[in-house]
This record gives sequence, C-alpha cells and structure tokens, in this order.
Amino acid sequence: MADSVYFPVSASAEAPAFAVSRRSAVVRVTHWITAFCFLALLISGIEILISHPRFYWGEAGNVLTAPLFKLPIPSSRSSVPTGYGYVLPDQNGWSRYLHFQAAWAVVLTGAVYLTFGFLKGHFRKNLLPVRAAASTYSIPQRITYLAVIFVLFPLVIWTGLAMSPGFASAFPGAVSILGGQQSARTIHFFITIFLSVFFVVHVVMVSISGFRNRMRGMITGRIG
Repeated sequence: MADSVYFPVSASAEAPAFAVSRRSAVVRVTHWITAFCFLALLISGIEILISHPRFYWGEAGNVLTAPLFKLPIPSSRSSVPTGYGYVLPDQNGWSRYLHFQAAWAVVLTGAVYLTFGFLKGHFRKNLLPVRAAASTYSIPQRITYLAVIFVLFPLVIWTGLAMSPGFASAFPGAVSILGGQQSARTIHFFITIFLSVFFVVHVVMVSISGFRNRMRGMITGRIG
C-alpha cells in the first residue's frame, strides 16, 4: 500500500533518479489502529467463545439443541455440556465489553480508510491487480488484500451485528439472509479463522521481505 514519489538526484543526464516510496499517514494510522483492534477482538472473542464452545445453524441454539459442531475445550459455564469435569474462570463480562468497543473502533477506522481510498485513488493506484507491475505487491498479494478489505471485513462486521438482538429486530432481513442468528455466529467464527490466518501470513511475509524496512515504512512512511 505504498505511494511512490520520485525525486531526481540532480538535473544532469548522467545522474540516475531514485525512488522514495512513501506510505500515506492515513494508511499508516488506520493500519495500526486496525491491527491493535484486531488483536483485542481476537483475545476477547476467544474469551466469549469459551463461555459456549458449541455452534449451531439456524435461528436458535442452546444446550438442549444438537450442535452443528463443537470445540473440544472446557467451558466457563457449568451448564454447557463439554465432557470435561471442570469449568474455566468466567471472563465473559470484560471480554464482551472490550469486543464491542474494539469492533466499533474498527468500523469507524474502516470508514475513514475506505473514504480515503476512494477519494485519493489509493485502491486504484496501489491495489488493483492491473497495476501490479508498478508496485512492490504481486498480483496474488493485491487480490488477497482486496478480498480482506472488501469481503472478509464487511462479512465479519455483518455477522457480528447479526448476533445482536437489537440489530435483528431493526433489520430482520439482514439476519435471515445469513440463515439466522446462530448461523451468523457460525459464519463469524470461520471468517475470524480466515482473518487470523491472513494476519499470521502477513506478519511472516513482512519478516521475510525485510522486517525493519517494512516496519519503518509503516511507522514513518518512508521506504528506501
């Protein structure tokens, strides 16, 4: 997601030009806010999941309903049958509060990023695969970033909202399309896995391609 600015060394014909690649301040700030919020969402989401590690399909699901599948982990609630003879400490209070706060922070940050991306041509110049030759990102990387930005993140927000009783009451059609509130929770779980895999691969790729240079570029905006 770099924006390249070119500066000549001198006006002489013999002096070669060099490129200083700069990342926009908006891209950098939204990147770090999203990264920290994602970690907060992941940690708090795991705590919420532990309270009921069973997944269903449809509108309703509870301990008396046969699950679509269940995770082989103990629960933080004794009423949830998991096959274990003990329960984990209940952290459902703070985890839900942190999850909701981080989620809204991601939504607002994403709105700023999308507005900037469309108004300044960021997506067209830096992420569209047809311009891959002019960027440090390959076509598969660009397609992956676009899929995360325009498919996975909207879906994880949509399915998250669909689990809210208030949202379901106001927009029942948006929940019905997903198959119901329990279906939304199940889809939300799998999208989170995809985003987590992307996060890990992204960090690995940054490390392989030059961790210090990439981190400097995302903090100061200057690469090269």
